[in-house]
Amino acid sequence: MTGDTNGGPLAGVRVLDLSWVLAGPYCTMVLADLGADVVKCERPPFGDVARTTGPLVDGESGYFFSINRGKRSIAIDLKLDEGRELFLRLVPEFDVIVENFRPGTLERLGLGYETLAEVHPKLVYLAISGYGQSGPMRDRPALDVVVQGAGGVMSITGEPGGGPVRPGLSLGDIAGGLFGAVGVLSALRERDQSGLGQFVDVSMLDCQLAILENAFLRYHLTGQTPEPMGTRHSWAVPFQAFPTADGHLVIALAWGVPNQWALLCSELGLVELIDDPRFAESHQRSANHAELEPLLNEAFRKRPTAEWLERLEPYGIPCGPVNNIAEAAAHPQVAAREMLVPVEHPKLGTLPLVNTPVKLSRTPGGIRGASPDMGQHTREVLAERLGLDADEVEALVAAQVVWDERPPVDLA
Repeated sequence: MTGDTNGGPLAGVRVLDLSWVLAGPYCTMVLADLGADVVKCERPPFGDVARTTGPLVDGESGYFFSINRGKRSIAIDLKLDEGRELFLRLVPEFDVIVENFRPGTLERLGLGYETLAEVHPKLVYLAISGYGQSGPMRDRPALDVVVQGAGGVMSITGEPGGGPVRPGLSLGDIAGGLFGAVGVLSALRERDQSGLGQFVDVSMLDCQLAILENAFLRYHLTGQTPEPMGTRHSWAVPFQAFPTADGHLVIALAWGVPNQWALLCSELGLVELIDDPRFAESHQRSANHAELEPLLNEAFRKRPTAEWLERLEPYGIPCGPVNNIAEAAAHPQVAAREMLVPVEHPKLGTLPLVNTPVKLSRTPGGIRGASPDMGQHTREVLAERLGLDADEVEALVAAQVVWDERPPVDLA
């Protein structure tokens, strides 16, 4: 794999990725899947700490593999003067820099945005942090669960009356990574017009508020603080998971669609509810949900999930099973959309990784290869971008300014 040959809509876009663990690497994964040449610049001697995150096979992290696929890796010691000088030489060779350190980290190394913009005015610089580059909490550390708590996500997740629940995914990190990718693409688009780069400041806390837009709207409109509702919707009813004879079924009755409530009641054997004034319209069903839900639960438990799907789908009623991860992986629609693709890793073997969900007709994206070992492409990138010959790179390796491999680690 070499630079600028990935294809895809972002072919030719060069990204120097200093990020680690999840929010930043998720962002650059999105960019790499869409064709950007992402060079991961890691800190020697061991690189991204995600390399030690389980599950591990022979010291290799499946977690790291999943979000660093299709990237190249170089390792530069930025604590050394020679390392910082080399880094400054590399910066003009890239369109984008991504980092997710605590604010001020690179400034203390003399490598903050202002310094880099002087040597490369067209640089788009993305900084993802817990609380952003401004405000009273700017300097505080914040991992995924911290911003989920601070932003309100955990307060509305779970069952009514229960304690706060973290969703089963790293929503704080992933939202930051996705909004980071949007910010990078927006800045690149603007650069096409102005010829200038800019600083992109993405706060993970800000992103939690952004994805909770409806919850904040409800609070400010009604004055009522949203609380956990299980799988329910605040307005549409029924719009939740129901127990069946062998699992669970999700029903998402669209409001404003005539006859769906009547058709559902008929199939459930609850025709007496069709004209019940407590349940006639969605807002009335929401107001009287405590009375309605036990009736629906009892009816849905009488048949298995597959039978309910067979009965309800012909009416156009939105419904589906609650799959576990294994069932979702085996879903025929997932296969038809090529959302799990086999990727070969030199130590982990061939594993299905989740593909990009962005399907483009002319310039499709996709996974461009396995994750790199730390420093695997140091020699290649320095020759390609800076024209250094083998002897010059060898001298840098010998002085441990750059690294071309990880030292062995005993993780027992």
